[in-house]
Amino acid sequence: MKKLIIAIAVLVLAGCSTPREPQLTIAPSPASSNQQQVNNLPVVVKSKDLRTAQFVAVIDSGRSNVKPLHASQNLRVVLEDTLSRQLSSQGFRVVANGPGVLRLDILDALVRVKHTVFKHDMEASVQLQLVAESPEGRFVKRYTGKSTQSGVSSASPDDIELALNNLLEAVLQDIADDEQLLDHMKAHF
Repeated sequence: MKKLIIAIAVLVLAGCSTPREPQLTIAPSPASSNQQQVNNLPVVVKSKDLRTAQFVAVIDSGRSNVKPLHASQNLRVVLEDTLSRQLSSQGFRVVANGPGVLRLDILDALVRVKHTVFKHDMEASVQLQLVAESPEGRFVKRYTGKSTQSGVSSASPDDIELALNNLLEAVLQDIADDEQLLDHMKAHF
């Protein structure tokens, strides 16, 4: 009986000590604006994560060995905060309630990594949708980005983080530079 209890304890402890998959730190920087484009215009920022799966990377090592990697923090919260800081740098005043609402929908944010014995290929894709609504009208636009890169040996979690953060920053820069969106917000918020 003692041997059985010891065997069970060893199995339980071995199960607790198995390494976990690393979590990725997704923290893109907001696009910076050299000059304020509006003067203290209030905007409510909201967000929705409409992705079908919550992981941010998939590593395919062949032979049906596919592992998803998750972000260490909630991607929706990170992107909403980053967009809010970006809008503040453009001269908007982010408020809790108001007539003008800018909603960020996350449609896709994923890095696909394929490992072989001697190299890796990474393909990152991001698709964000902005919905600007006010009593005077609605504006909807999608922003997409794709990047690919290859390297010798396997991709590290740092490589995957860098690929996704860089692509998110490029898409956020597209949002900051979008004159159509800015004109709509100026006219209707």
